[in-house]
Amino acid sequence: MRILHLDSGRDMRGGQYQALRLHRGLLARGHDSLLLAPQDSPLLAAARAENLPADAIHPFRLRSRNFNLIHAHDARTHSLAALLARVPFVVSRRVAFPVKKSTSSRWKYQRPQLFLAVSRHVSEELMRAGIEESRIAVVYDGVPVPAEPAHGDSVVAIDTSDPEKGTALARESAKLAGVDLKFSTDLEGDLPTARALVYLTKSEGLGSGILLGMAYGVTVIASRVGGIPELIDNGVNGILVPNDPRAVAAAFARIDPSLGCAARKTVIARFTVDHMIEATIAAYERALSHD
Repeated sequence: MRILHLDSGRDMRGGQYQALRLHRGLLARGHDSLLLAPQDSPLLAAARAENLPADAIHPFRLRSRNFNLIHAHDARTHSLAALLARVPFVVSRRVAFPVKKSTSSRWKYQRPQLFLAVSRHVSEELMRAGIEESRIAVVYDGVPVPAEPAHGDSVVAIDTSDPEKGTALARESAKLAGVDLKFSTDLEGDLPTARALVYLTKSEGLGSGILLGMAYGVTVIASRVGGIPELIDNGVNGILVPNDPRAVAAAFARIDPSLGCAARKTVIARFTVDHMIEATIAAYERALSHD
């Protein structure tokens, strides 16, 4: 297959890491894959640093007939593909909030051949917006599994200014529990010396940062919202909490290496990069079969 990937993100977040891993994996499997991203984006820089086929995004490239399929990885490139694509295209849907109901939004959402929902929760939101189930495939994120699980004592929390994320709640809860948090902007750098990850949010399609913590075998304390319960079985491979400071504070006492061990096994069984790539390829084949 010849696939053109589009991502307009200016930051390197979960969706950009998934796009990079997918692009790399498709090339390794012999597919012809090209990634387009903003000129100054960290995603384009990361792809170029690995000598992966990548270029600055430009509307002209979307009109090319040299690709079998276009994969739009975010809302802006969904709009670009809807307007300009001359071949079938699919759209990754990672967010949990409802689809807009404007006339332009309804038109845009009728254009893709297939939506790749990051969780069943996101799939259900699409169906509530009137998207037929036959036009949705659930493709979970995949993360690399480190050779060794984490060995350390720190309790890591996500450091972000995003108002949807629970940084303030994490601080308040840790203060109530008398726990020192290590706020991180680099999970892959900080998780190897952690024993727990705190991931609090008001809304979440899935949570690739949660998966990374699980892959490192740490106890993940996460909000019981969106697609997160599709990853964590409370008390079995992690801890789910309501977004309440006392409930989160109480969860610190439940940190247990056995939960982290079970979480790592969950990722190996269901959420590796290979799982994500194979599920995406199957979705591409499904989209092209309906062309």
